[in-house]
Amino acid sequence: MNLEKCNICPRNCKVDRLKGNIGYCRCNDKIKIALASIHYYEEPCISKENGSGTVFFSNCNLNCIYCQNYEISQKDKGREITVEQLAQIFLKQQAKGVNNINLVTPTMYAKHIKEALMIAKNEGLSIPVIYNTNGYESIETLKELEGLIDIYLPDLKYYSNELSKKYSKVDNYFDIATKAIQEMNRQVGRPTFNEKGIIQKGMMIRHLILPNHLQNTKHILKWIKESMPAGTYVSVMAQYFPTYQAKQDESINRKLTKKEYQEIENYLYILDLENGYIQELGEHEEEYVPNFDLSE
Repeated sequence: MNLEKCNICPRNCKVDRLKGNIGYCRCNDKIKIALASIHYYEEPCISKENGSGTVFFSNCNLNCIYCQNYEISQKDKGREITVEQLAQIFLKQQAKGVNNINLVTPTMYAKHIKEALMIAKNEGLSIPVIYNTNGYESIETLKELEGLIDIYLPDLKYYSNELSKKYSKVDNYFDIATKAIQEMNRQVGRPTFNEKGIIQKGMMIRHLILPNHLQNTKHILKWIKESMPAGTYVSVMAQYFPTYQAKQDESINRKLTKKEYQEIENYLYILDLENGYIQELGEHEEEYVPNFDLSE
């Protein structure tokens, strides 16, 4: 992981972040976060009663036009902190009794996070650490994190390269993300749980269903069934709502219909993907977007 010629993610911008230069993700040599909070709306095995100790990082190496967190991912909202401060945030979250430390959109800060985790673990951090990522990851960076990350929670957004370029401004997403997911699986394997049903180690793949693009979802689920080990955990999310620039795109400027939801639910049963979750179709998904007030 080289910040002097940044190669942390697959965009491989090669900018000198140590001199304050920024690449595609808009990150320099400082860590920027927007919120550290206890989050209760992750999958049940992550949140349960005590919640997940989330740290929302600012900026992103994708540019999803429908990003629910666009204020921090693309509008630069956040505050700068040091590696030592990040380590202390992890320890404060643990002291609040959360189930885990949940690193949301961590990719651009992987080098800083590695240093912060080493400090925090030396000072008593013992709960599982989740790497909650969009899936667009460098295998070399993931290998540097091996042993520090207990749970990988990657998105697998697109099978179609046309969709990945249109909606996230990224080429070859599927090829890169699937190779990264296989590396994550090599490191941590299938999930294991404690006596309360809370995940302790392993990988779970997330996929967000987009309206009018059910074939994309079916291809993703079929790839998981055919290419990943039996029993791989999957979380199929139905929480999409049009926000940010998606409101101007006629294909995705609405929520899922009940018919679309049922078609994917039926397909899951046909594939017989045995482990994981499918999110219920809701009505007020907007209410679950955090208030990024820069607090901790």
